[in-house]
Order: sequence, then C-alpha cells, then structure tokens
Amino acid sequence: MMSDFDKAFEHVVGIEGGYVNDPKDPGGETKFGISRRAYPTEGIRNLTLERAKFLYRRDYWDAIKGDVLPYPLNLFVFDAAVNHGVDPAIRLLQKTLNVVQDGVLGGQTIKASQAMRSESVALYLADRALRYAGTRNFEVYGRGWLKRLFLLSMESGGGVS
Repeated sequence: MMSDFDKAFEHVVGIEGGYVNDPKDPGGETKFGISRRAYPTEGIRNLTLERAKFLYRRDYWDAIKGDVLPYPLNLFVFDAAVNHGVDPAIRLLQKTLNVVQDGVLGGQTIKASQAMRSESVALYLADRALRYAGTRNFEVYGRGWLKRLFLLSMESGGGVS
C-alpha cells in the first residue's frame, strides 16, 4: 500500500510535469515542479525524480506535518505548500479551521484538523481558488490552477468524514 506522501507526491508530479522554461512563469526554469527561483543551486534541467521526491518530502511534506494530518487533508495542504508556499498553505488551513493564523502547524491546528469535516475541506479548496483569483498572471494560468484544485478534489475521493 502506498503511503500518503507517495500518493501526494505522485499527484503533484503528475500535475507539475517535466521540464519547462516558460518566460511568463515567475518561477523560471522548472522540472517536476521544482523551480530555479525556489532552488537556485539545483541543476533543474538534470534534476532526477528521486531528488525531486527528496526535496518535496524535506521542504514541503515534513514542513506541513503531512504524516500527522489526516488524509486527504494532508494531500490538499501539501499541494498548497508546493504551489503557494508552506506558510500560506498553513495559514489557509488555520483560517479554514478558525484557529490563530500564525503559520505554525502546532497542537491546536493539528487537533482542529483531525476533527475537520468535508464542508471544511471544501472551504479550504475555495480559499485556495480565491487566492489564485487574486494572483498576478491569473488571466494566463488561472484555468490551469483551478483545474489543479478540481483534479485534487476528484483524486482524493472528495473529502473527509
């Protein structure tokens, strides 16, 4: 059986795809969703899938405490961390859970996340959609960003209890 991290990683890599160097993308040169902007010392063009997986676990999954959050919430927060950044992903979760939005995934946030219901999961995704709508380049990438959220929801089976 695949771990939650393996499922989440497959999802993100499936959406992010291979090598891209789009001049309109502020991340710049990107492979497997790992960007030159976020990782200036990585050889992006020659990045291996194994190295990308290591970076995703260390810098995103572990940072959002993916092994502690319930599935599929951990998938949603992981994907948000990759796409928006760790701090915004956690703050969006805290907003959804109606707890202090300090960007720290501590005991209060974890406890509230374990009692999260499907409606709250939908609100988390809705807040992500609103964040996208207010982002520079929404007119260029917005359709793909929103597709990402719909695919994420469909892949997860829809939500928690």
